[in-house]
Amino acid sequence: MKYGIYYAYWERQWGADYRKYIRKAGELGFDILELACTGMKDMSEAEIEELKAVRDASGISLTAGHGPKPDQNLASPDPAIVENALEFWKETFRVLEKLDIKTVGGGLYGYWPVDYSKPVDKEGDLERSIENMRRMADIAADYGITTLGMEVLNRHEGYLLNTCKECVDYVKAVDRPNVKVMLDTYHMLFEEDSFEDAILTAGPLLGHLHVGENNRKVPGQGHLINWDEIGSALHKIGYDGTVVMEPFVIHGGEVGKDIRIWRDLLPDVSEEKLDSDARGSVEFLRSRWG
Repeated sequence: MKYGIYYAYWERQWGADYRKYIRKAGELGFDILELACTGMKDMSEAEIEELKAVRDASGISLTAGHGPKPDQNLASPDPAIVENALEFWKETFRVLEKLDIKTVGGGLYGYWPVDYSKPVDKEGDLERSIENMRRMADIAADYGITTLGMEVLNRHEGYLLNTCKECVDYVKAVDRPNVKVMLDTYHMLFEEDSFEDAILTAGPLLGHLHVGENNRKVPGQGHLINWDEIGSALHKIGYDGTVVMEPFVIHGGEVGKDIRIWRDLLPDVSEEKLDSDARGSVEFLRSRWG
């Protein structure tokens, strides 16, 4: 398995100078840095080339994540919103291809975070999402995207896919080779009866994995998640893909608002402390999972 970290662990805004975090990920012992799709379509050719140069020098691979905005909702009954979403992805995939990014994950099938003050039409939204995801998957394939990870979210952040079983059914209905199951240990803690059963249910359809603790800290700093059980299940299905930790411990900014972080989760959130915790966490996962 290849181990990574999401850049937003250190940031309060969606989007950043990724060069810094590519270098940092390599120095801390990671294989992957995960970027945000936000604003990526507006990157200049010079910015893309510079990012590639830093990536190559650091020996780091890149993945990407995105929480679609309401006007990028593939499940919307409004055709204009669906077309806007597909146009966003066309422009974004163009940049991802140039950066050799082949894995994109998140609640791509709808929008995030969900506004529960509005009516929920799960059945209708699923039908529309499946139909439009087929279109998105075909576009992604044209740009070399091999994995579109349908992230299973907890009930507070989404309603379309809350369990691995729902995601497997969705992926099979879409029936495109680049549409895969994406699990996240933080969300699984809310919704699954068993980490092992969920991973075995995903089986060969598992395309991307996010890891984080019950308290949103780095793996190894929580008290509810059985990392040995998860590692054993991953080995049982022969998973050899991407594992990206997604901790959030700093309050403030767009990230803190969207993730609902209303206080610093550590007494010390200095960059030095965050770096130390990240280095220790990836060593923890490698030692547990082999």
